[in-house]
Amino acid sequence: MRRGTVYLVGAGPGDPKLITVRGQELLRAADVVVYDHLVSPRLLTACSPHAKLVYVGKEADRHAARQQAINRLLVREARADKTVVRLKGGDPFVFGRGGEEALSLARAKIAYEVVPGVTSAIGVPAYAGIPVTHRGLSSSFAVITGHEDPTKEGSAIKWAHLATSCDTVVCLMGVGRLPMIAAQLIRHGRRGSTPCAVIEWGTAPRQRTVTGTLRTITGLAKRATVQPPAILVVGDVTRLRRQLKWFERRLLFGKRILVTRASDKADTFADQLETLGAEVEQLPAIELGPVRQNGLLREAITGFPRPDWVFFTSPEGIGWFARVLRAARQDLRWLSGCHIGAIGSKTAAAIEERGLHVDFVPKQFSQEGVLEGLPRRVLNGKRALILCAEESRDVLAQGLRGRGCEVKKLPIYRTLVPRALATGLTTLFKRPFDYVTVTSASCVEHLWTALRTGGEADLFRRLRFASIGPVTSSSVRAHGGRVVVEANPSTIEGLVHAMVKHLR
Repeated sequence: MRRGTVYLVGAGPGDPKLITVRGQELLRAADVVVYDHLVSPRLLTACSPHAKLVYVGKEADRHAARQQAINRLLVREARADKTVVRLKGGDPFVFGRGGEEALSLARAKIAYEVVPGVTSAIGVPAYAGIPVTHRGLSSSFAVITGHEDPTKEGSAIKWAHLATSCDTVVCLMGVGRLPMIAAQLIRHGRRGSTPCAVIEWGTAPRQRTVTGTLRTITGLAKRATVQPPAILVVGDVTRLRRQLKWFERRLLFGKRILVTRASDKADTFADQLETLGAEVEQLPAIELGPVRQNGLLREAITGFPRPDWVFFTSPEGIGWFARVLRAARQDLRWLSGCHIGAIGSKTAAAIEERGLHVDFVPKQFSQEGVLEGLPRRVLNGKRALILCAEESRDVLAQGLRGRGCEVKKLPIYRTLVPRALATGLTTLFKRPFDYVTVTSASCVEHLWTALRTGGEADLFRRLRFASIGPVTSSSVRAHGGRVVVEANPSTIEGLVHAMVKHLR
């Protein structure tokens, strides 16, 4: 990327996955990102942690920055030899004032590049099941802005031509002036019975569509309390929505779900939920850190004899154990000759990705499952090492001892409360969640503590928890919480499936 350059990038209509490959590439490389109100916060996570993020959003009742100030900001940052991304909702050149910004840069002799985006004029109707053109129904479409007052003298919109010359009319940002727009189209020749649709929060899990006719749509939208951002689509193509509303048929469409996994694991889970149509918020209730160094670590690694069995209790364990070994100038070859047990298919997969073979995975993904699955004769007289979190339960250790094992339990990492947990609670819970997902007892404990400390203990009891398994569910119930979904098997995929099944 060229430094001292401004990139005018279209972010698409709302769904963060609709940004172009070029747009993503530029976000990762940017020194400064100047972004709008309708840009998905998920897109900003792609930015470098060192990038300066500047919000300049315009809302109906509030403008964070005037256009001239935005133009000056872009010029100033580029002259400071920065790589600047101007991230705009939809397409920069479709009612995005990208042309004004490009002209300002050209006059200042600043290098710039335009990266087109999916315009909401096409993307939003598509997500609502409305093609703007369709053989036999529409061979032309027009895009207009609803920000212009259609009754003002000298309007730039030629209503007399527009009303009847195009099969489909798409009006962006027009919900506030919907009565006047409908009236002007009817006045200039469009039938009052023309089908139309208003689409709110298009391409987002909050998407909502109200259908009617030009004569009825204003009253219908008002009764449905449609709010910006919303667009109006006028034309016979809106009838196709009955058969084509694919987005709203997704299995978790419209459901608001909170993901409390550690931040390095949350995105994968969130992606699965969003693919099924859910609106996902992330509030990591847990993060992992090293245990305090003590003699037990070194003794367990350098001592002899080696264990016959090594048990990993989580997918994170193999990575943390490799770190512990490195500190002792060892590596995973230390496990040579040991039988390896893994609690859960994900734990087994993480171990086998390191080139190791897992000898045992219990049918029930829990410490109890290991004890049920391994016969006493396999364990009697053997040495076992359990690699786990510092706060891990003692069920497995006690059970192995009861089966004649010599056991060492070695904590190799610990769970911590993220600093952002308490600060994120206030705003997130203003709107209710359909499910609050919890993937470990530690997640539950940390969330409970944060809510209780903030004086919101009653809120915990009102939440609808989706739990990854029996142990996590027990922790929820211990604090008076309600588990409405429990995964079986105890995996992320099992948890997603359980939520879908529960809704059915």
